[in-house]
Amino acid sequence: MTGYLSTHVLDTAHGMPASGVAVGLFDSEGEPIARGTTDADGRVPSLLAGEDFLLGSYTLEFEIGDYYRRLGLDLPDPAFLETVVIAFGVSDEGAHYHVPLLVSPYGYTTYRGS
Repeated sequence: MTGYLSTHVLDTAHGMPASGVAVGLFDSEGEPIARGTTDADGRVPSLLAGEDFLLGSYTLEFEIGDYYRRLGLDLPDPAFLETVVIAFGVSDEGAHYHVPLLVSPYGYTTYRGS
């Protein structure tokens, strides 16, 4: 079985998937590995997979301020949450790592999903 990384962004302030969110994946040194944009369902189904999916530490960055501005929200300058950063580890390169983000303009939560 080949492991892979996926993500899903849910806008809890509006009760809907967050489509069009720019997502970046970085290695432990801060070097970019992959970029994606959430689809209409708020998902990036496979950000990293196959032989590139290795054990180690990673960081996901979600451009949340841009998303809420596109929706027309009047955010303060600077926004409370401009970029949400999630640092996580991969200890099984054969597993599926799903990292959901539940977000509003003033808070977020994450967990390892399935």
